[in-house]
Amino acid sequence: MRMGLRLGVLLLFLILLGVLAVLNRDFLMYPHTLYLGFATYRELPLGLFLLLLMLIPMLVFYFWAGLTRLRAEADTARLLRDMEGLRSSLDAQEGSRFAQLQSYLDGRLNTLEQRSLGEGGGASQAELTALRNRVDALQDDLGLQLAQLDDYLKRRLG
Repeated sequence: MRMGLRLGVLLLFLILLGVLAVLNRDFLMYPHTLYLGFATYRELPLGLFLLLLMLIPMLVFYFWAGLTRLRAEADTARLLRDMEGLRSSLDAQEGSRFAQLQSYLDGRLNTLEQRSLGEGGGASQAELTALRNRVDALQDDLGLQLAQLDDYLKRRLG
């Protein structure tokens, strides 16, 4: 979008400059003498020379603006890559923490289950089943929330 706007402005200036040159071609082609101090040029169309000399900075600034835009896009892409790497690193760390928590909870539930079977209590077996179902539901809910957070970050980062 910006490049199209920049190109449009450049073309507008070039068209206006061309119209001005066509309307004033007698003035542009009128011969003048140019003194540079070390050289003298006679019969030089000074208007045409200055017109062409004006095109050089216009083109330099056009390409300089393009180069600046490309550098900004490269910096943005690098930043996005760094953020994606950080996000994946944090996801991996969080996954390892959840795995540790899951193994701890499984161990605790197995210990409780062993105790309840040893005591022969049917009510505690029902409590363990309910607790295990609750932990599974919380794990599913946490996985869903992490997936939503991941989708949100992907949308925001592009």
